[in-house]
Amino acid sequence: MSANDRSYHTLLARHEAMRLRRGLLTPGNTAGAHGQLPAGEPYDGGADQRTIMDHLDLVAPFEELITHLYQALFTRHPSLRSLFPASMEFQKAHLARAFSYLIEHLDRPDEITRTFTQLGRDHRKLGLLPAQYAAFEAALCAALRIQAGERWHVELERAWVRMLRLGVTAMVRGADAALHEPPCWRATVTAHQLRGPDLAVLRLRPHETFRYRAGQYVTLESARLPHTWRPYYPAGAPGQEELEFHVRRTGPGGVSDALVRHTSIGDEVRIGPPKGNLTLGDEPLGELRLVAWDTGWAAMKALLRELDARMGTGSEHRGCAVRLLMGAGTLSDLYDTDYLTTFASGRPWLTVVPLIAGAAPEERTRDRLVQAVAACLSPVAGPTLVAGPPTAVSAVTDALVRAGLPAEHLCHDLPSAGAREVRGNAAGAAPAGRAAPPGQPVGVPSAVALRAGPAPLPM
Repeated sequence: MSANDRSYHTLLARHEAMRLRRGLLTPGNTAGAHGQLPAGEPYDGGADQRTIMDHLDLVAPFEELITHLYQALFTRHPSLRSLFPASMEFQKAHLARAFSYLIEHLDRPDEITRTFTQLGRDHRKLGLLPAQYAAFEAALCAALRIQAGERWHVELERAWVRMLRLGVTAMVRGADAALHEPPCWRATVTAHQLRGPDLAVLRLRPHETFRYRAGQYVTLESARLPHTWRPYYPAGAPGQEELEFHVRRTGPGGVSDALVRHTSIGDEVRIGPPKGNLTLGDEPLGELRLVAWDTGWAAMKALLRELDARMGTGSEHRGCAVRLLMGAGTLSDLYDTDYLTTFASGRPWLTVVPLIAGAAPEERTRDRLVQAVAACLSPVAGPTLVAGPPTAVSAVTDALVRAGLPAEHLCHDLPSAGAREVRGNAAGAAPAGRAAPPGQPVGVPSAVALRAGPAPLPM
């Protein structure tokens, strides 16, 4: 048995002993010091939401709270440190957004359950085991006491613990329900083509069957950066033996840097489970707008391939009219044009509108992109799917709503405005009543959906 295995089994035994002890000290399973609920009593998330929001200043900013949390976690359980990447900044940002999402949706526990069930499935790739969540809970309690100091009180801690357990319970169930599939898929790089100094198109061949839907994204891990995962969209049609990914290098030292500049044919990459909501339903689409900026084209390429297959099968999608609006900073950023030109030439149902910034600021080109989308709206307009870097997607979607496009017609994967607002207020980054700018770190998926949840919880 390895040292990590021994450490985990010790943790598991300690967790079971604590559970039994709490049961003995709380007859009838009434609410105890750690916030457990009486058996059969429904969870009043709204009450906990009010308690947490009324005392948010005690634990703000989230960045400091989370720093204390991880310090307590790794001090008490050093073996857990190996599950995380060397740099914790990305993980801390993810957890801050997860806390914001939980607080915002606490009065809607069913939504939290759906979202965190998916997170539990996805987090199996990190090697997490149920007993380790108990260690995370204890570390959270320690962090709350340190951050709140003399103003800490037991009701606040109980509310935070109950909120955490709501999400963790869903994650454990999601992990259990996915036991029929691998936690992640190993894949070999079969092609690596540079399309510019900072852009590469990769093809990966999974070692086992990998199923996904066009419009979903996956996370990738390079062997150069263990335990560091970043989301990307497969650009190919599902069911192929190889997967195609478009990766724009966003800076030195990250996953995108490793995939663009330090990956070769024959290297191994790991793939996480597919997720996301930028997919096509079975209902007739009518008019469909696909809005892409830069590598957001990858998501749209997969969707166009699926649409093409449906158009030729006599399905109800045959009456669909698709308008693809492509934005880029320079002409060289508008890559893969040969494929797109050939594809569009034989499909009368597809209209392509390219918009290049050139010497103009990108913000001006985004405005033109919004104007072009707004110009093709109609009373029976169907959905608008937006893909690209987070800042571009946020700017475009906000402008489209201001231009009159109903928010329910927009599909993307950025956190909702409410989640950004809670995080901004907690971190002191935005005034009350206004949404903070999106805190999505570099390397998030290129497509983003109002109906999506937070970034993955890193525990």
